[in-house]
Amino acid sequence: MRLLRFTTIKLTLLLICGILIGYSFNPSLAFSFSLTLILLIALGVVFAFNHKAPSTLFGFLTGLLTVAIGILSLTLSESKNIGSHYTHHSMNGKRAYTLKIREVLKSNDFSDRYVAHVKYMDSLRVAGKVLINITVDSTKGTLLVDDEIMVFTTFQPITPPLNPHQFNYRKYLENIGIKHQVRLTQNNYIANPLPYKTIFGLASKIRNQIIEKLRKENFGTEELGVIQALLLGQRNEITSEIDSDYKNAGAYHILALSGLHIGILLGLLHFLLMPLELLPKGRSIKLVVIVLLLWCFALLAGLSASILRAVAMFSFVAYALYLNRPTSNFNILALSLFFILLLLDPLLLFQVGFQLSYAAVFSIVWIFPLLQKLWVPKYWFLRKAWELVSVSIAAQLGVLPISLFYFHQFPGLFLVSSLLILPFLTFILGFGILVITLSLANSLPPILVTVYDTVIRWMNTVIGTVAQQENFLFRNISFDAIQLILSYGIIISMVIAFTKVSYKRVMVFLILILCFQSYILGNRQLTKQKETLVIGHITRNTILIHQTGQKATVFTNNPMASDRMTNDYTIAQNITKVEHQPIKNSFLIGDDRLLILDSSIVQLPKENAISTLLLTQSPKINLERLLDSAQPKIVIADGSNFRSYIERWRATCRRKKLPFHSTGEKGALIYNLR
Repeated sequence: MRLLRFTTIKLTLLLICGILIGYSFNPSLAFSFSLTLILLIALGVVFAFNHKAPSTLFGFLTGLLTVAIGILSLTLSESKNIGSHYTHHSMNGKRAYTLKIREVLKSNDFSDRYVAHVKYMDSLRVAGKVLINITVDSTKGTLLVDDEIMVFTTFQPITPPLNPHQFNYRKYLENIGIKHQVRLTQNNYIANPLPYKTIFGLASKIRNQIIEKLRKENFGTEELGVIQALLLGQRNEITSEIDSDYKNAGAYHILALSGLHIGILLGLLHFLLMPLELLPKGRSIKLVVIVLLLWCFALLAGLSASILRAVAMFSFVAYALYLNRPTSNFNILALSLFFILLLLDPLLLFQVGFQLSYAAVFSIVWIFPLLQKLWVPKYWFLRKAWELVSVSIAAQLGVLPISLFYFHQFPGLFLVSSLLILPFLTFILGFGILVITLSLANSLPPILVTVYDTVIRWMNTVIGTVAQQENFLFRNISFDAIQLILSYGIIISMVIAFTKVSYKRVMVFLILILCFQSYILGNRQLTKQKETLVIGHITRNTILIHQTGQKATVFTNNPMASDRMTNDYTIAQNITKVEHQPIKNSFLIGDDRLLILDSSIVQLPKENAISTLLLTQSPKINLERLLDSAQPKIVIADGSNFRSYIERWRATCRRKKLPFHSTGEKGALIYNLR
């Protein structure tokens, strides 16, 4: 099927191009608005005064206008173009802020975490979002959605990644509109006793009431955590073992309440409400009821961002089912994507969950019917099994490049997980909704609790068994943006060639495979010629990575603490062999020498031609005297040192007019040796 013959898909792709252009080049609001206005006027002139103009001109201007709208949409979403945003005011020193809790995040060992809206800055009414970290205190309760707190503090910028190829948490937060964070204790904020209520607070309150009801029932701890994730989108109480099992088995989408669950719920409602079609205008009534029930479920699940996306998307899908025209599915999905990006938040385009959801749904709508035509089994059981396999293959093809790009692993047994769990997922979701309904009505029989608890335990056991087959879990796969684009080109060209075989289509498919392989071989060749020394940043530890070709030697006295940085670096650099060694006192950087001083130094070593001095483990030295004798070109302090020592060393280097590099502020230092 030629997807580009649908106008909505063309416009959606052009809108996405516009958002990507705006994201990459960051144009001013005046430029974006002027460009959109000029193109809109030009399109109006062509339409009004030249009806006989070639359709290509009208189409070309419409395409350019759509791109401009994407640029403008992205530009308008940036904080610098929101007039009431708090960043437009001076943030020097402490200010009085009124913060309203919008989302409760998963706590870590040290702090409870929240996303809050900034309502007031002193007496000024402002807008914007901020990340709150509050020190854990077991004697006090946590905050809830809609709670308001008043604080007198300083907003802190989000720390950028300090090591190469590290996950960019700051960029992730910026993509959801958060630019600053605030760190508090339980004693330095005041709670507003009468905060105003919102629909999000109501949704959170309903969800918390359901969770409290379920906790009173005889569910196991692990089972209750999965139930909360499966039905309420609350993954805060899932154990690390269960979380790891579902990821390794390729079944994490079961725990992430989003498109899969809403799609199953839509299918269930579509089946259960079929009797409504017997009424006058029954199909219209059925559509309205289904959409209302989907949004009620979204309210039940706390109106999280992923649920809002999924319900909005499947509301359009419900309309496509109402139209009962197969070709309308692409138009409806593209239309939902267009309006979600344009009207809700264009930055959604850069969120992994959003990308995975739409990639999976588009892939299923496009590829699943083709796989069904490939084989039509005679027996009902085989037909249903083939449907499950087809859905899993279609969805996995759609999300595979994105998964490899972000997570660098591929669960080889995803089909096994799907065949074992998906046939029962509709029953599990339906049964769970029944359990929640009866629990809220205080009418939940103990036998239903036992049965549902057993079902969830069985599901966890099956997933755990699949996850233990580590030979089928392919980890640490190097996969960059170029490979992402080429792999989608390969998948799309393969499906097009499969739809209607022709010499041209097969050649395009084979050429893209050749480009993909050539890129991988070229990368490996470049890696083999590379030599790099990285002085990384790890809190309370020291790490140096010496890369020679596809081998990395990691110098550290605490390999466990360095695992994350080592793993990120070796995956990105396509390294095949890793060796750990204890830290040496000195390294050669080309023709220059790197000297390492730590707290065990009793007598300063006499090294000639010291170009770089690395201070670790807070050594008690007279730095000024050492600088006079060794005369290094630069002084480096890594994350293993006390902050007070670093500040003292910085002042000494400033007096000596010598470059000083603190990895805690400037990040890792990289020497490219060849």
